[in-house]
Amino acid sequence: MSKSDPNAPKRLALIASKGTLDWAYPPFILASAAGAMGWEVGIFFTFFGLTLLKSDLSMQVSPLGNPAMPMKMPFGPEGFQNINWPMPNLLMANVPGFEALATNLMKQTFKNKGVASIEELREMCVDLDVRMIGCQMTMDVFGFKKEEFIPQCEIGGAATFLEYAADAEVQLFV
Repeated sequence: MSKSDPNAPKRLALIASKGTLDWAYPPFILASAAGAMGWEVGIFFTFFGLTLLKSDLSMQVSPLGNPAMPMKMPFGPEGFQNINWPMPNLLMANVPGFEALATNLMKQTFKNKGVASIEELREMCVDLDVRMIGCQMTMDVFGFKKEEFIPQCEIGGAATFLEYAADAEVQLFV
């Protein structure tokens, strides 16, 4: 729809450029919220964000180099859960399995707080007709094949997304 149509729904255009667990939430939360509000939504998945369209998701989170990331435990007594465990970069970089541990703790924390998983949020976006555009150039650079991605996504270049984004009231890079 065109902006000149006063009855046209609002339009949101998102660019998702990162594929870690912590960076996967913003585009899917924003897209599903806007879709539930009746907005038209399109997400352009580029570079590492393109992996969020893969049929099999295997996202992790790395606390290394992310000083704002709290390390809290999703289990035990409330006082124990509220402790912020400072972790030195040396420990995070050199302990085998630390990234997997951080990923599992984050997933469990989200589950304990009733937050939908990335898979659930992505399925909501599909159900809400969110347009999900995988970047063709990124596919070529990383050697991905269309068959690796969910069937509901489309593949396009920057021009495809820009055509969509040109009429968006809200445009975000996440």
